[in-house]
Amino acid sequence: MERVATGIPGLDEILCGGFLPQTANLVEGAPGTGKTTLGMQFIYHGIAVCGEPGLILTFEEFPQQYYEDAASFGWDFRRMEREGKLRVVMTSPEVSKLDLEQVGGRIEGLVQEVGAKRVLVDSLSHFERLSKSPSELRAVVYGFVNALKREGLTAILTRESMALLGEAEGADDALAFLVDSYTLLRYVEIESTVRKALLVLKMRGSNHDKGIRQFDITSRGIEVSTPFEGREGIMSGSPRRMMDSFVQAFVRR
Repeated sequence: MERVATGIPGLDEILCGGFLPQTANLVEGAPGTGKTTLGMQFIYHGIAVCGEPGLILTFEEFPQQYYEDAASFGWDFRRMEREGKLRVVMTSPEVSKLDLEQVGGRIEGLVQEVGAKRVLVDSLSHFERLSKSPSELRAVVYGFVNALKREGLTAILTRESMALLGEAEGADDALAFLVDSYTLLRYVEIESTVRKALLVLKMRGSNHDKGIRQFDITSRGIEVSTPFEGREGIMSGSPRRMMDSFVQAFVRR
């Protein structure tokens, strides 16, 4: 089956080669867990290795911030923009929604201009201001996600989690059902040391590794490494030692 590789060591292994083409892939985590870095690495790999131009839609940071953050990993986003392989656009959920609903909108124009195949939307959390009704919000997000797919894009959508450690209270899990894959990034405290954990909770239309992996943000970007071993309750933020498999601890009850 055709795959869209992320270029992130360890993550493509979990995804059995990468995301499926023209899918919407949610990455959720607390501030600083690496959501945006993961998305930028996905965009960079597409341009530098796969010959797939990309688009970044940001609702919270100026393009300058992405250029500087990318440069810290050795990714020259400015050069990629000059070469017509990337566009970094600061916009708003309101404008983006209306833009994708009309023929010949700005986003459609940018996709055609650079031949974009990948998009990072940072962050989906800003859509919450469009409606206080959960059902209306889901409808808005559903329409937005489908519009990206109609443009032929494979998307990473980031979402902020309110929980620094453990499960977020009051999270709208219904949004997770609107996307094709759902990846959680979490802080984990083990013996007075904070580590980072990654779990692909679901991947529609494909098998994937169900294990919970450790990951680090290095000078080269995100690197996903070995599974947590001998512990249960990793995603609770307070793991406990155990002797047997602990994958069942991550299944939502």
